[in-house]
This record gives sequence, structure tokens and C-alpha cells, in this order.
Amino acid sequence: MAVTVALRNEAQQFLMDLIRIPSTRGHEGPASRYVYSKIHSLVDECELVPIDDSIIQDPDYAFPLPGFTYQDTPNVECVIKGSGEGPTIVFNAHLDVVPPSEGQEDAFFPRDENGVIFGRGASDDKGQVTTMYALALLLRERGIRPKGDLIFHFVIEEENGGNGTLAMIRRGVKADAAIVLESSNMAVIPAVRGAVWFELKVFGRAAHSGNAQGRISALDKAFEAIQIWRGYHDRLLAESHHLPLFDKYADPMPLTIGQCQAGTWPSSVPSLAVLKGLIGFLPNKNRHEVQAGLRQALLDEGDEWLREHFELSFPMLNNDGNSLPVDHPLVTGLVKSVQAMGLPGEIHAMTAACDAWLYNNQVGIPTVVFGPGSILHAHSKEEQISIDDILKAAEILADYVQGDTQMELLKKSQS
Repeated sequence: MAVTVALRNEAQQFLMDLIRIPSTRGHEGPASRYVYSKIHSLVDECELVPIDDSIIQDPDYAFPLPGFTYQDTPNVECVIKGSGEGPTIVFNAHLDVVPPSEGQEDAFFPRDENGVIFGRGASDDKGQVTTMYALALLLRERGIRPKGDLIFHFVIEEENGGNGTLAMIRRGVKADAAIVLESSNMAVIPAVRGAVWFELKVFGRAAHSGNAQGRISALDKAFEAIQIWRGYHDRLLAESHHLPLFDKYADPMPLTIGQCQAGTWPSSVPSLAVLKGLIGFLPNKNRHEVQAGLRQALLDEGDEWLREHFELSFPMLNNDGNSLPVDHPLVTGLVKSVQAMGLPGEIHAMTAACDAWLYNNQVGIPTVVFGPGSILHAHSKEEQISIDDILKAAEILADYVQGDTQMELLKKSQS
């Protein structure tokens, strides 16, 4: 059944209005209220969910900022009641975006080029937010009552570690399955890489460039630390070979040093060097093991000075990976709905981190990632998504929530 012109126009307007809201961290409130205002009449229940500042004390909280408050940045939760015959499914998409990229002019002024929408957040993740909105529109327009309840979570702060989703699961959520919407090119993703972000401070002994005695460059020692960690990464990768879906990638979990700061003067030996970056890891390891491994590598392989003169912390994003067997009914059922739309129904792994692990690992809800758009466009100055892909994804989800595979999923969750 073709999507009507009216629904297409409504979805496109929703996306473009949402892109116009610069919902970087701490500024998501207007986006939350906009989504609430547009979707509350399409669902059975809808609520702006405040986040208590006590979430900052949660051991899984990411990126604490001094003086930060959640007074004006709520999540949104909606419920579409089902007929009672099927499983409860929670859908998740995030409202926050990263700041504009270098060279990305007018990032928050969307443009339409023959049905392709450009702007910050188009493919990460406001196109996916729009998919959930279009799903609600489709169900209402076609008079479809899903077999089970559908819970929509529109969350803040995914980009800096998942604090919005963390707040939702700490509030309590019960479901038989979760679908986290991210750019997947319509592939179903049951396996997601984890990530640990780190900050390493290396201390040296400052000196004049003409003094060759007693000088210890913190920057030189930081470079030594990088080489030690490259070896740790290679060992970690070797231990992770043969995990389903990840082996097609040469390195699905790279080590990245994103920032390096050292010194105050070109001819002075620096006494402090600070490295910030991340290391990915696959679901056979957890974040605590990787954090400990990074520290132990420096203690085991660093020279006498380095071993005793570093501080390693993990104050930023620390996500575990997650995985489901490819024959899980959530995976096979969603693949069937993708194929019903004439698409291949590919099953891939995700080599970036997202909020899926919070549902899958923390509260035991089987979770996959799925959505329109390409991760190649995310965070880029040419960020974009096709409105046709958004609507196709919504149709896939509409087919899935009323399909005959729901009973298999329900039986699996009850076993």
C-alpha cells in the first residue's frame, strides 16, 4: 500500500522542523517539546518525562559536567496500545545531535534536494525520530492496531554516552523486544561494538631545550603509551576473531587518539601531556575488562618512569557491546518484514556504539538496531537522509508489529 502524499508531506515537514532545533547537549528541551506536541494526538499515552539530577550519580552515567542540570531537558515516552495478542516492543531514537562539522554552513537550516534532506541530525538521529513519528501516522491512517503494545522512547544525550536512555531504564521499562533506530541502511543489526573513552595524563620533568640532563618529556612518554596501547589493541582484536558478523571487518574496534595536549612553549620540555581518545571492543569483552586492560598494559610494558607517572580515567562514554543470535525471532521476524518491502534483508554488525546495550544488557530486553540512512553521512558536513527511506522504514516497522512472526517472539520472551 503506497504512502499517501499527505503523510509524506507531514513526515518531511516534521523532520525539517526538528532539524531547525539545535538540540546539542543541554539544549534538547525544545526538541522534546516539539515531538510531544506533534505525536501526542497519534498515540494512546504520551508524557514528557523529567530526568532527576540524581542520575549524575549513577555508576553508568557518562560525561559529568560541573553544575549541569536536567531541569529543561526531558525525555518523551509514548504508548500505542495493542490488541493484547502480541509482544510489547520498545522503540528508541535520540533527539540530541553533535555540533556542526567544520565547513558545514547553516547546519540547522535544512534543505530539500529532490527528496533528500540535508542538515545536522538528518541521519543521526532525527531521520530515525521521524521514522517513529511516521510509524504512528501510518498506524492511524490505515486503522492498524498492533498485536502488542508499542512504547516509544525519544531520548536525550545519546551522543555523549546514553544518559537519556539510562534514565528511562532506571525509571523502569518492561518489554519483550527493543528496536533502537540508528542509520543502518535498512540492515538488521543484532551485534553492536562497545567503546571505552579514556583520558590519560602523563607527567614528565620540565626543562629548557638546552638542558640535556634530567629532562623527561611528558609528550615522549605519552607517545610510548600510545605504542603500548596499539599492542594491547592488537591482542584484544586477536582474542575477538571469529565473532559472528564482525569478521568481515579488518578492524571493527580501532584505537583512536582524538586529542593530544602538551606544553606551553616550543623550546620547553613539557611536564604534562594529556591524551583523549577511545578504544572499541567486541561483545566478548566488557568495558570493565577493557578499562583494566588499558591500565595493566601501561604497568606491565611501560618503563620505570611511565609506570609511576600517569593518571588514567574514564569520565566519558563507556558502552558495552551487545549481541543476539541471528536466529532470534526478533532478528528473523524483522528481516522478513524488510524483505516484504523488496529489500535484501541483510544482517550486519555495527562498528560504532549506541544505546542498544542498555536495553539488551542492563534490563534483559532482546535488542536490535535498525533504521534508514547511512552512518557514512552521520556527523559529516554533508549529513543527509532520503524521505523515501524514512517512509519505507516506517512501513517495514508497521508490517512487523502486525505480522505473524509476533507469536514466535512472544513465545521466546516467555520461555
